[in-house]
Amino acid sequence: MIGGRYYAEKSTVSKKVYFLSDAHLGSKSHTSSIDTERKLCRWLDSLKNDAAAIYLLGDIFDYWYEYRYVVPKGFTRLLGKISELTDSGVEVHFFIGNHDIWLTDYLTTECGMILHFGPWITEIGGKNFFLAHGDGLGDESLSFHFLRRIFHSRFLRKCFSAVHPRWTIPLAHVWSNSSRENGGVQDYLGEEKEYLIRFSKQKQKEMPDINYFIYGHRHLLLDLPIAAQTHVIMLGDWITLFSYAVFDGESLRLETWEE
Repeated sequence: MIGGRYYAEKSTVSKKVYFLSDAHLGSKSHTSSIDTERKLCRWLDSLKNDAAAIYLLGDIFDYWYEYRYVVPKGFTRLLGKISELTDSGVEVHFFIGNHDIWLTDYLTTECGMILHFGPWITEIGGKNFFLAHGDGLGDESLSFHFLRRIFHSRFLRKCFSAVHPRWTIPLAHVWSNSSRENGGVQDYLGEEKEYLIRFSKQKQKEMPDINYFIYGHRHLLLDLPIAAQTHVIMLGDWITLFSYAVFDGESLRLETWEE
C-alpha cells in the first residue's frame, strides 16, 4: 500500500498493453450509442491476438449502478466481448470514473474484469505506470469535492438503492446529460492550469521513478513530458476522437482507431 490508496505490482510484456477511457456509452453525446458500442467491440476484437492486458480507465458507461439483483439495461455487446477476452486469458482492468462509480461484483463475476476503485501503480515491462481516471486528483473545486463526497457516500448509496430503478435510472441520465451540457468538456487550459498536470508534477517529485501518468476524464489527447523519463498521458475519448494508448514493452504511443 502507498498512502493507503495505491497498490504496486510487477508484470512483464510479451504482447501489447492497451489503455482507453471515456466511452460514455448510453450518453446523448453519441448519435447512436449502440453504433459506438459496436465500434468499441470491433476495436477490442482487433486486439485479441496481441493484447496482454487492456486498461479501461473510467467512464466507459455514462451511468452504471448495481443494485443487488439489477444492473442497467443494455451494453450486452461490450460485456460479451470483454467476457470473451478474459475467458481467453487477456487481463481487462476496469477503473471507476465519475459516471460509473457504483460497482460491486457484477463485472468481476460475470465478465472477469479486475476492478479498481482508485489510482493504481504498476510496473509493466520495466516501466512504472500511475493509472487513474483522474477525477478529484488535484482539482481544488469545492463544488466538485462536495458532489464527489455525495456520490461516494455509502449511506446515500443505500438510500438511493431503496428507490425503484424505474425512477433512479432516468433521473441519473437526465443529470448526466444536463451536467455535460451546462459544464461541458473544457478545452486544454495550458500546462500550468491543468490540474492533472499539476498533480502529476507534484507526485513525480514524491515518486520520481514513475514513467507514465495515464488519465482519462478530461477528453483530451495529450502526451506531455514533465521530466526526463516521465510523461503525462491523457487518453482522449471514444466519443469523437476514438483514441487510445498502446505500450509495446519499450515505448507508449497515442493512436486513433480507424477501420
